[in-house]
Amino acid sequence: MKLEDFGYNDKLQKLRIENNLTDFEIGRVIAEHKERYIVKTENGEFEAEITGNLRFSAQSRVDFPAVGDWVVLTTYDSDSSVIHKILPRLSIITRQAVGQLGEIQIIATNIDYAFLIQAVDRDFNINRLERYLTICYSSKVEPIIVLTKTDLINEQKIAEITDSIKQRIKDILVFAISNETKDGYEALKDIIEKGKTYCMLGSSGVGKSTLLNNLSGRTLMKTDTISQSSNRGRHITSHRELIVLESGGILIDNPGMREVGIADTTGGLETTFDRIISISQKCKFKDCTHTNEIGCSVLEAVGKGEIEKNSYENYLKMEREKAHFESTIEERRKKDKEFGKVIKNYKKDMNKNKF
Repeated sequence: MKLEDFGYNDKLQKLRIENNLTDFEIGRVIAEHKERYIVKTENGEFEAEITGNLRFSAQSRVDFPAVGDWVVLTTYDSDSSVIHKILPRLSIITRQAVGQLGEIQIIATNIDYAFLIQAVDRDFNINRLERYLTICYSSKVEPIIVLTKTDLINEQKIAEITDSIKQRIKDILVFAISNETKDGYEALKDIIEKGKTYCMLGSSGVGKSTLLNNLSGRTLMKTDTISQSSNRGRHITSHRELIVLESGGILIDNPGMREVGIADTTGGLETTFDRIISISQKCKFKDCTHTNEIGCSVLEAVGKGEIEKNSYENYLKMEREKAHFESTIEERRKKDKEFGKVIKNYKKDMNKNKF
């Protein structure tokens, strides 16, 4: 297979030239297992590790390779390789790392489209969809909503759910499919473009692995039996992996996410809730929090039914979360800076004591 089959394009080639990396072999990270990577090149798949220099210079986990990354490497006959550098990323989907304040976790990189997957039986939640949308918009990735398990409800209920999404979330493609009957699959397949990279975002058990298997036409990911207590498939994907489909599209499966903490610093929240942001421009006070101020246009719009109350409350919740995340990052930077000064002064004192 050629590099273009894995998503390589003119933009990446330009970045490779600008960074003087043409003397190295190039490949794409297709799987990650605790800092051991599988890299796909034109010459095959190689197990890879990073150089000591790359490890030493990394400021955080974001500076390590992730699934979807294009890397330059040296390969050996034993199917092993060493990654020297990561090409600048065209896009990067992240979330707040679970249980680690101020830390970011990479979901996938160099993504063109994201399938936001929810099951219509029990998992469906528009508030969560808005979280996924915020992640996509802050990452400059185009979202596509995919509703699964439509065989478990009737057509009227499917129509109601679809309409509720379109009323609250504008200008986003919505597909309703059944992994069992394959209803809706042809329409979904028709939008998958050759050479473009897609990732799947959703909770455990919504049918991501089954969707991947069905789109590829072969069993690539294991799926477990249905849980009797929750009526959900027990999703057992434990790592991220990149798969090239027969259609030429490139799909990344991800473990299910119980928590979707936004790590938005680039306007994703504003894009998701663009109507609220637009109306807020008419507020009496520039620093209006849209909670209890007199002359708040947002509160007025909620009262008139122009903005859904649930969407408004979800916006406030995510805005608070974003502010907390940004303040936590600032605190970490301050502590790192203070620690750096301590180390610098310590080294100065050590050098003085040598003489």
